[in-house]
Amino acid sequence: METFDILIIGGGPIGLACGIAAKQAGLSHIILEKGCLVNSLYNYPVNMTFFSTSEKLEIGETPFVTTNPKPKRAEALEYYRRVQDKFSLNVRLFEEVLNVEKKEDGQFITKSSKSEYRSRFVIVATGFYDKPNLMNIEGEELSKVRHYYDDPHYYAYQKVVVIGSSNSSVDAALETFRKGAEVTMVIRRDTIGERVKYWVRPDIENRIAEGSIKAYFNSCLLAIRPNEVDIQTPEGRVETIANDFVLALTGYQPDFAFLEKIGIQLSSDDSLIPAHNTDTMETNISGLYLAGVVCGGMNTHLWFIENSRIHADIIMKHIKIKGFATA
Repeated sequence: METFDILIIGGGPIGLACGIAAKQAGLSHIILEKGCLVNSLYNYPVNMTFFSTSEKLEIGETPFVTTNPKPKRAEALEYYRRVQDKFSLNVRLFEEVLNVEKKEDGQFITKSSKSEYRSRFVIVATGFYDKPNLMNIEGEELSKVRHYYDDPHYYAYQKVVVIGSSNSSVDAALETFRKGAEVTMVIRRDTIGERVKYWVRPDIENRIAEGSIKAYFNSCLLAIRPNEVDIQTPEGRVETIANDFVLALTGYQPDFAFLEKIGIQLSSDDSLIPAHNTDTMETNISGLYLAGVVCGGMNTHLWFIENSRIHADIIMKHIKIKGFATA
């Protein structure tokens, strides 16, 4: 069984930042990622533009150079790959963590889909992009329903219903519309989401106002069938429209079942925030830490790369206090 000082679950930007901090502190480490490098970013829409500027996405004091005011997905993928090349982090890709158990001697045993590892510390940096928030309605299991959106070309000339009014929903509506799709948005509230990117908001509002994109506000999807959907309108009537695809971009959530399985307590309210000390990032289990957006529970808008990359240094500082770091 391989043994390391620190085992990091998640090979996204924050997981990599934790690996860099561990290496700089003189601690051996391993990063286990169930998909490809920065898997969540890889699964972003192909044309996505970050809200943050490039310098706010930097880790390891490595410059993120881009010709655009806001970096795009492809640039971010290349940047974090170059960061990995620079630091030669011990990353194992396509290796899912199945369980973490703390033994009586204080060591953690982590079981993955490929092996088992022993470590003194564990950092969970798993993000929240792997578990979509389901609508739990009739027909959601149909293959025409997608909880992830990638390339607009796929939906060219199709009748597309987009659920929600977040950045991802608005981007999907605009991009598929410009590829010739007949787009209908179904939005629970009475307006476009308040956190929609400021340079995109006028575009979607103008397309709705002119009727190029139809929007049902204060409405929800009731049922999905192979060739149509039912929409509950605020007037109390149900409207049925023809439909080829449903993009249910209703948000995502951390893998709460996994967090509870490894012993991390969740708050009793709807936020389900995992227990952790915000000064040290240590959970209710000594030696087990959280880093990145997973810290927010259902409040997935609280943490981003730009404000959670400091978690790596906070954790290493606490480990150093415990007397394990050498730098």
